[in-house]
Formats: sequence, structure tokens, C-alpha cells
Amino acid sequence: MVMPEVAPGRFLDPDTVVTHFHIKPGETVADFGAGVGYFVPALAAAIGSEGKLFACEIQQELVQKLGDIERGRDWATVTPVWCDLEAPHGSKLPDSSVDVGILINTLFMFEDKAAAIQEILRVVRPGGKIFVVDWTESFAGLGPAPEMVVDEAAAVALFESAGITPTGTYPTGDHHYGVVFRR
Repeated sequence: MVMPEVAPGRFLDPDTVVTHFHIKPGETVADFGAGVGYFVPALAAAIGSEGKLFACEIQQELVQKLGDIERGRDWATVTPVWCDLEAPHGSKLPDSSVDVGILINTLFMFEDKAAAIQEILRVVRPGGKIFVVDWTESFAGLGPAPEMVVDEAAAVALFESAGITPTGTYPTGDHHYGVVFRR
């Protein structure tokens, strides 16, 4: 299978980036830090009508907005979830209940990155995958402040300190990196 490349000079394109996740219809996926749901349509399409997508977000108003979007599109497979990944069991998801964990433009936001990674690892089943996409830089006032950027090497080190090693990388655009880990 030929994978689409991300066009130069572009930011994240959910439809293209999600192809690198190799999500199978029927899988259970958690989008940790779903925000306004930018990746939700592409992820919902990937899981199909038999899958389950948890759109996890800490900001209550965004969880409400995700719920409005889900109801408006009649996505029975999408469940918005209020969660605090930095708290033990803060996602409210059962242990080992997720096949694929997605963390997009969120790692740099955590104050306690190690705690957030532990919570993600708790809910992703053994053998499951975790896809991390984050900023390579602070770009033209977009993304994190320069001192908050968690570059690829730092992201890998955070997961390795939790006992998880990367299994590969994938293209995401000019201002982001993508790393996959297997639990």
C-alpha cells in the first residue's frame, strides 16, 4: 500500500495523518486531548460503524461542543469524555480498553507529562498502539511558546522512561512530528 505524503508547507491534515495510524474498522480509539474535534471526523470514518471513539478532553465547554457535534452528525460511535489525564484514572476509561491511543498537539500542554503518559498506558491494551503528533517548533505565533515545545527526542524519552519504546515515525507536515509506540 502506498501511503500519501503530506504536502510541503502544510499543517496537519487529519484525513492524511490518520492514514498513518492504520486503524481497523471496529477498533476502539481514544483521542486524548480532542479539543474542538479537528480529528474526530477522520477518526470516526476510520473506525467505521462497529468501532468506538472516545473524544477525551479536559475543557468542559469543548466536551459539550464535541457532544453537540456528535449529536448533530448522529455519530453513535463517538463518545465525548471529560477527563484529566494527569490524574490517576482521570480518563474514566477502563484498564486496557482501548486499541489505539491518539495524542495530537497535546503533549506539550501537560504539566505532569509522566502522569499523563501513565494514564494513557493504563487504558491502552497490551499490544495496542499510541500515536503522538506534536509541534517541532513554535511557528509564526501558532502552537506552543518556544520554551514549551516537546521535540521528538524529548517525547521519545518520556515514553521510554515509562517503559515504552517507539516502533516508527510517520510524516505529519512541516511543523509537526509523528511517532508510534506499541504498548
